[in-house]
Amino acid sequence: MQIHVVQRNESLTTIARLYHSTVNDIVEANDLPNPNNLVIGQAIVIPIIGQFYTVRQGDNLYSLSRRFGVTPQQLATVNRISLNQPLQVGFRLYIPQGQKKRGEFNGYVEPRGTSVAPALERSAREAGPYLTYLAPFSFQARRDGTLKAPLLDNFPAIAKEHRNVLMMVINNQEQDQFSDELGRILLNDIAIQDKFINNIVATAHRYGFRDIHFDFEYLRPADREAYNRFLRKAKDRFSREGWFMSTALAPKTSATQKGKWYEGHDYKAHGQISDFVVIMTYEWGYSGGPAMAVSPIDQVKRVLDYAVTEMPSNKILMGQNLYGYDWTLPFTPGTVAKAVSPQQAIQLAAQHNVPIQYDTKAQAPHFRYRAGDGKEHEVWFEDARSIQAKFNLIKEMNLRGMSYWKLGLAFPQNWLLITENFNVVKKV
Repeated sequence: MQIHVVQRNESLTTIARLYHSTVNDIVEANDLPNPNNLVIGQAIVIPIIGQFYTVRQGDNLYSLSRRFGVTPQQLATVNRISLNQPLQVGFRLYIPQGQKKRGEFNGYVEPRGTSVAPALERSAREAGPYLTYLAPFSFQARRDGTLKAPLLDNFPAIAKEHRNVLMMVINNQEQDQFSDELGRILLNDIAIQDKFINNIVATAHRYGFRDIHFDFEYLRPADREAYNRFLRKAKDRFSREGWFMSTALAPKTSATQKGKWYEGHDYKAHGQISDFVVIMTYEWGYSGGPAMAVSPIDQVKRVLDYAVTEMPSNKILMGQNLYGYDWTLPFTPGTVAKAVSPQQAIQLAAQHNVPIQYDTKAQAPHFRYRAGDGKEHEVWFEDARSIQAKFNLIKEMNLRGMSYWKLGLAFPQNWLLITENFNVVKKV
């Protein structure tokens, strides 16, 4: 699989010729929203076996073999060069497909309102072949230990069809806001806690959930140990049922990080108790803040570098956004950016005839445009380059895989690149 970045005066025809592909194959692989109006800087996936690489200063066959997961001898043989031959900057190497790593992938799906939109179910079906877990968001715990269920509709059937483990996501939200008081009650009132766990077990049996996933956020720092005790108790019960248990964790960079989003989460304890964790490595750029990358890889890596000092790397699912944001400039506190899918972002750039830039530090694409009302906008989103950089990090750090927030936002390149990089684990 080749990632190609569109240059000035390039068309799909010239790009297809460059890689011995076809226009139709490229359009279909990327579900291109702008096939006749490509944007300078737009990343396109070319559906070929292996890829081509242009040699840079400092490259050699041994460094490239480590990077791409093939042997130096394979690189030398397929490119008809000597194993110890120095590589010339600018030389075009063919890189055969490397060995794939096993990976687990989760997709949260969040139905809103009074019914499940057909497009959301369709998105879950399309993602199903690439997922290990499907996670309807979410069951809300109540103060009496009962549960308020989400709209499930056909999601259990979709999970079964695609051999996805159905994940039961449970959070401590009230009126769509995380509640530290609700958390305090559930974690400290043992009678309510026992009722809560019994209700979880009964519900999981009713719908066929096989992973129980706690997304308890904004907890009181004083409840950190109570949360750990609760998880041990719940894990013991769920193990007897033959189920997995997982948790969602805020993106911390140290054990002593301050703030109510962080202090209630004990990375070391969660790593010991849970079968796996989802670390929510996104929302540096968020709808209520200034324009920036949603999940800049340098910040993501800081979190993961800390996480692997507290828990086994193979228990970690890296959190990843399937969306970007469109901010109106200048940023004013109190304003809200509009969420956009990667496909919508490309359409915006094409519509306003502006090139897409790429921030190499954040490993994220972005651009600016001026809307019809004269206001300037800044858009940060995801593309094939940014997601491949995250996949490389997963392999480099030996992580378990990736968890997506959330399905329903079109990003066809992501699913293609999963199959290029990983053998998706199925547990059903």
